[in-house]
Amino acid sequence: MRSGFVTLIGRPNVGKSTLMNRLIGQKIAITSNKAQTTRTRIETVWTDERGQIVFLDTPGIHKAKNKLGDYMVGAAKSTLSEVDLICWLVEPADPVAEKEEQILSYLDNAAVPVLLVINKADTADEETLAACRARFEAHRKFADCIAVSALSGDGVEALRQLIYDHLPEGPYYFDEDTLTDQSLRDLAAELIREKALRHLSQEVPHGIAVEIEAFEETEGRPVHIEAAIICERDSHKGIVIGKGGSMLKTIGTEARKDIEELLESRVDLKLFVKVRRDWRNDSSQLGSLGYRKR
Repeated sequence: MRSGFVTLIGRPNVGKSTLMNRLIGQKIAITSNKAQTTRTRIETVWTDERGQIVFLDTPGIHKAKNKLGDYMVGAAKSTLSEVDLICWLVEPADPVAEKEEQILSYLDNAAVPVLLVINKADTADEETLAACRARFEAHRKFADCIAVSALSGDGVEALRQLIYDHLPEGPYYFDEDTLTDQSLRDLAAELIREKALRHLSQEVPHGIAVEIEAFEETEGRPVHIEAAIICERDSHKGIVIGKGGSMLKTIGTEARKDIEELLESRVDLKLFVKVRRDWRNDSSQLGSLGYRKR
């Protein structure tokens, strides 16, 4: 029996959350084509006859521009000293540029094995994948290297086995039925934010957050959820609401469907929009929205 903690690190938009969802066989982390979609450390659990893997999905490592960015990079860095194995995700065409050099500097002090995981392998031929591996192996030694496609699932089971091969013998850390450390309120808030990310313009998404103000479960009735979408400017509030409330309605309709699937119950979802100016640079507001150091 093997078990342990495994962190997925990499630059923004490299596919960490998509891969983690694929590895555990269920959607837990939200995804979008916007950079910095993942803001907090998310733990998920895969259990089978071989043992148990606890995955830590982390925010993309980037150059922070505000206190929220500092928190996100800190959340990613902190996992490196708390795990049994590190999976570093890159893309086939990635050069070893500034962001990758930043990650390499963090890995210099890593006391555990590091796997190089080339994601989006379905977009490249064997020659490109081999060249990518050579570029990164010229900068450090890896315990192993594997190419996968989080989108299609190709290579994911091979990666799962490779992870088991590098984990120590140990017990289960969680019950066999445990999937994540996220509460239902957390998951609902993230699903709402995901829909906002997918529909809002490039300028707005980084400045929004979601706060669940009510989450009521009553037998025989739909789950009642009230949530506020937080934005930084009055002009952004109008964009989030949309003409005649059209954007807010779209976000709410799509989020409600996903939340109902998650909860396996009907949901009554009410969305509001609030302005909290410059909340990404306000430590107290960051804390109240759940961005706290562990």
